[in-house]
Amino acid sequence: MPDEARNGTDQRPSPEALLAEVGQEGRGRLKIFLGAAPGVGKTYEMLTSARRRKLDGVDVVVGLVETHGRRETAALLAGLEIVPRRRVPHRGRELEEMDLDRLLKRRPELALVDELAHDNAPCSRHPKRWMDVQELLAAGIDVWTTMNVQHVESLNDVVAQITHVRVRETVPDSVLDAAEIELIDLTPDELRERLHEGKVYVPEAAGRALEHYVSHGNLTALRELALRRTAERVDDQMVQYMRAHGLAGPWAARERLLACVHGGEGASELIRYTKRLADRLKAPWTALHVQTAADRRAGDAASDRMADTLRLAERLGGEALVIPGERIAEEILAWARGNNVTQIVIGSVRRSGWRDWLRGSLPRDLIRGADDIVVLILPEGGETAPPKRVRPRAPEPRPTLVPYLGAAAMMVVATGAGWLIQDLLDLSNVALIFVVPVLAAALAWGLGPGLAAALLAVLGYNFFFLDPLYTFHVSDPENAAGLVLFSAVAALASGIASRTRAQALIARQEAARSAALYAFARKLNGVAAIDDLLWAAAHQVAVMLKAEVVFLLPEEGKLAVLAAYPPEDQLDANDLAAAEWSWRNDTPAGRGSDNLPGAPRLFLPLRTGRGKLGVAGIRKDLPGPLLTPAERRLLDALLDQAALAIDRVQLARDVDATKLLAETERLRTALLTSIGHDLRTPLASILGTVSALRSYGASYDAAGREDLLATAQEEAERLARFVDNLLDMTRLEAGALGPKREPVDIADVVGSALRRTGRLLADHRVATDLPADLPLLRADFVLLEQVLVNLLENTARYAPAGTAVEIVGRAGAESFLLEVRDRGPGIPPDEAGRIFDRFYRALNATPGKGVGLGLAVAKGFVEAMGGTIAALDRQGGGTVFRLTFPAGLVTAAAGEEPALAS
Repeated sequence: MPDEARNGTDQRPSPEALLAEVGQEGRGRLKIFLGAAPGVGKTYEMLTSARRRKLDGVDVVVGLVETHGRRETAALLAGLEIVPRRRVPHRGRELEEMDLDRLLKRRPELALVDELAHDNAPCSRHPKRWMDVQELLAAGIDVWTTMNVQHVESLNDVVAQITHVRVRETVPDSVLDAAEIELIDLTPDELRERLHEGKVYVPEAAGRALEHYVSHGNLTALRELALRRTAERVDDQMVQYMRAHGLAGPWAARERLLACVHGGEGASELIRYTKRLADRLKAPWTALHVQTAADRRAGDAASDRMADTLRLAERLGGEALVIPGERIAEEILAWARGNNVTQIVIGSVRRSGWRDWLRGSLPRDLIRGADDIVVLILPEGGETAPPKRVRPRAPEPRPTLVPYLGAAAMMVVATGAGWLIQDLLDLSNVALIFVVPVLAAALAWGLGPGLAAALLAVLGYNFFFLDPLYTFHVSDPENAAGLVLFSAVAALASGIASRTRAQALIARQEAARSAALYAFARKLNGVAAIDDLLWAAAHQVAVMLKAEVVFLLPEEGKLAVLAAYPPEDQLDANDLAAAEWSWRNDTPAGRGSDNLPGAPRLFLPLRTGRGKLGVAGIRKDLPGPLLTPAERRLLDALLDQAALAIDRVQLARDVDATKLLAETERLRTALLTSIGHDLRTPLASILGTVSALRSYGASYDAAGREDLLATAQEEAERLARFVDNLLDMTRLEAGALGPKREPVDIADVVGSALRRTGRLLADHRVATDLPADLPLLRADFVLLEQVLVNLLENTARYAPAGTAVEIVGRAGAESFLLEVRDRGPGIPPDEAGRIFDRFYRALNATPGKGVGLGLAVAKGFVEAMGGTIAALDRQGGGTVFRLTFPAGLVTAAAGEEPALAS
């Protein structure tokens, strides 16, 4: 039976919440004996290992172990301390559960808790046994437990598809991720043999299991799931260990593939080959592109091919990453070692040997630095389809002569400076002056002006400073060698400076993009309304991408435009069809995609872990590709942020609706209960009294009739108070309560309230402490009297007969206090914040004696008059209800002429 059916709404905390309550320090360690199916011997192996630990001196206690009638399992319990189980009555029978409190009090070093996925009996502290285990771990107790792979929550659908049986008892994956896993494995033939021998189920159940659930095919599939889940956990532990200890990879315990993507024609073939190889090896894989300064000069065709290649990798199930860098081989190897990659797949690029010698060869550099990583080089092939012809989105700016003229001007200045100081320094030192404009030109304008400056530096140095002067001839061989060396240094410095400039530009763009995303996220976090959020998202996306943006969300089963920028943006039939396609199929559609490319806009789905939320549309009235790869990545990041914000707002709205529904249901239940008790009981008493007097009135003497009439009057007054409280609460909630402020004497108010509650307080001793010089209070006499009546009625209901009830008034410099004190049972700490809630009744309240509105009405009246009310514990036992009014409501002492304020 689902938890919701047994326990009402499912309010169980997540494992993350349980971990957060106590933190990680001092937690016990969890070990799970995992099996593919029932009967593989998980409990047997757990007990066998536990007995060995006990022989080693470990304090082992059995919290709960299910033997299922197996003699060999029961025999292993001999000699182990077993915590008695607690009995829970349920539907006429008793259920046995683990006694968590007794086990926590015992505090062993190691606790054995069988069947981790088990549902606890109703009214238990936790609905699930894995929650009990989390509490044991939080207390610092190591726990060993057992479970089958079909109880892993993420595999629930897979198991149901295999076995055609939906498993209702599941354990979150996060519990397994924090545990040590020991796989208990049996071949399908061995397990079926155990079933035939009756070692798992009774003969009738074993026959049904052999025929349906534990068929040979099902067991094989479940066994593979168990092996894979265990391997994933062990692999995660290994990667965490390597990162924690700074160990260089790879450790080839599991294959991990890395496809190195470039902008060439054969990139998609490289991706498909890596996908096929990963499928054969059952291994995860990643497509990685190292973004360098050359990518900015590659043109639109190469950029679009790169974006298409990375999207292809994501569609085929891989992970697509782009990292900035300049030395491609070093960046690839560093990433591969940090993520335990075992094989790198790259494509071969055919070019001349001198270019390989000058620029370096990526395959050769990877092979030299790979060490234990396998490098696979695919032969140059390329795609069979013709290359994409792409028109530029905007005309490229033509190169100008300004940077070159600037480089020449700086070189003239450097020459002049060298001419002035040539008599002070050696000639070799003068040459260093010419390096400065070379670096400055390369940093300011790039490689071209830097090389031009280097050429001018060589010519100027030769012409003005080397003999023979004012010619381009060099007579001294040493000067010739120096000039060649200077030329090389100048060109190298220019290249280094231009490369540094390109990297700085990329870093600046990434920093600006990151800052914009951070500001966008902060802006969305401060928005609570869905319309404002969508407008802010549409405006931000439009401004950052210089595009027209629309957001469509479902309303009454159909997509509707809820936000657009510009606001007057409209969708035509093609756009609406593409948006509907993207929404239904959860894939991109429209311009530049594989689905309905004729639409003017590109539509992308908005989704989070909870599911689909809507679609976003992008449009630019420019020829060529809609978005560059960098813009597409930026758009994806913006839409992810927007989707999370939309999901947050919708989730908050759903939570508010759920709270409102729960509050409405609680109030309805309380009102029905009140009608059943607080209306029916007084009416029954009144009707009974009237019937008795009418039918047998002559048989009663005067005293008897008086008692009956007094009972009828008391019940009628009780009924009137109940109706008055309901009407007063209605007035408070409707905001129709307007207190009439006038100077009132507290003694008069107290006296009137005591007269109205005289019958209720007949069994109590009432005392008042109201000084004669107590000032008047600007308040509503009727409302204040009703507040005291409600407080006295509550005191009469809970304070034992014969105890004292005190009413005390005090006036200070800053406030006016009025207290009602009793010697009742006091207020439990966990109820102190709720006693003024509507329809709330204390746990020790007598049925039929109050509906839980009196204190709520009193609080509403006091606050309407400008005061506050609080319930405090009284020293020596009892409760103090304290009414506090500010000094501004105090007018004058009793007997004096009041000074009324406006």
